[in-house]
Amino acid sequence: MRVLTILLAVVCSFALAQDTGRRAPGFALPDPEYKHFYDLQDYRGKVVLIDIMSTTCPHCMLTSTTLEQVKKKYGEKVGILSVVLPPDNQTTVASYIAKNKITIPIVCDMGQMTISYVNARPGQAPHLDVPRLFLIDKNGMIRGDYSYNDATHDVFEGPKLFPEIEKLLK
Repeated sequence: MRVLTILLAVVCSFALAQDTGRRAPGFALPDPEYKHFYDLQDYRGKVVLIDIMSTTCPHCMLTSTTLEQVKKKYGEKVGILSVVLPPDNQTTVASYIAKNKITIPIVCDMGQMTISYVNARPGQAPHLDVPRLFLIDKNGMIRGDYSYNDATHDVFEGPKLFPEIEKLLK
């Protein structure tokens, strides 16, 4: 039974990592201090990573480290935004940024953007585990939707994200 569960998790993770075939929903979200709004349209022509995270999640912290490496390697070729939901707020985000030396923009969502990305349907309450990573191509199409699990942790905390980015940069 355990083998079946692991196999099912692997199959599901690959299914989630597949091209979703849909346009990335647009959004404009503020930073926690409302000094700047980040609009997906500002990233037209770039590969974009959307990281839905929580400041209290240990896997999210490791994902932030990976995303900082992506930023260092690819610079302006790849746009990266981390998105937090309540109960995260100005204080928790400021502390997270200072403690982990984060340079990637963190924006605040009240749930509407996140629900559109996880493709929720009316009457359906989606379950959202964090981190959740969306990989968007230069044309604004979602090419990867990764939920964190045993089979995908190398995407979030290791080297498997880089080849996926390379494919989209070509």
